[in-house]
Amino acid sequence: MAFVTRQFVRSVSSSSTASASAKKIIVKHVTVIGGGLMGAGIAQVAAATGHTVVLVDQTEDILAKSKKGIEESLRRVAKKKFAENPKAGDEFVEKTLSSISTSTDAASVVHSTDLVVEAIVENLKAKNELFKRLDKFASEHTIFASNTSSLQITNIANATTRQDRFAGLHFFNPVPLMKLVEDTPGFIVNRLLIPYLMEAIRLYERGDASKEDIDTAMKLGAGYPLGPFELLDYVGLDTTKFIMDGWYEMDPKNPLFQPIPSLNKLVAENKFGKKSGEGYYKYK
Repeated sequence: MAFVTRQFVRSVSSSSTASASAKKIIVKHVTVIGGGLMGAGIAQVAAATGHTVVLVDQTEDILAKSKKGIEESLRRVAKKKFAENPKAGDEFVEKTLSSISTSTDAASVVHSTDLVVEAIVENLKAKNELFKRLDKFASEHTIFASNTSSLQITNIANATTRQDRFAGLHFFNPVPLMKLVEDTPGFIVNRLLIPYLMEAIRLYERGDASKEDIDTAMKLGAGYPLGPFELLDYVGLDTTKFIMDGWYEMDPKNPLFQPIPSLNKLVAENKFGKKSGEGYYKYK
């Protein structure tokens, strides 16, 4: 993703003229919708690479928590990146933070942005409603992008009038550390990862092995840094369920996409993993 190395330059076809020539858009101003872990991480990376960023969420409390998380993350980055020059590290943190502002009103800020990156709940209806609304207020040149990890980009873009200026940018968590961004149809990583996680749950539900044994086996046997249940709790059980529900709706006969009883039960009980204090494991 261009955020990582340089100003984002994109060529898009002009929808307002019959000319086949392309407009070159230099992205300087970025609006990120959603102040959770993903949205905050995207905002951090964009600001750290020279972009002016507005981070949007529903309440000031959420945004205050997001800004605090961004500052803590930046200080960790600075400590490592500027180990020999702490003063330069402090300057890096302050400069990056100064490039990030917040708002609870997306419609009021998208009129002056070059790129909108959506990182809200993994639900097609919610994303369509958001983009349909923003489409009315955003400038004609503004590019829309979704951080969806499983939904078809075309189905989201069809809620707008700018299908030629709509992209999928699937970042990975934690955004400041993960180098991969997917923009290919199918989202390779999740298409392989989610069925693996679901099969781990099925092993547990059948009584074939305990959660702890499954996690230990995958860490020791496959070299994974986290076992499947640890990863599920880290990602968020609600997020995983949204992905599975969407895939099941699209292909209900696929055995890989069948509902998972224990996952559905935990989500119904608001046990989402680390962020809620309990998921497949309990956290203090």
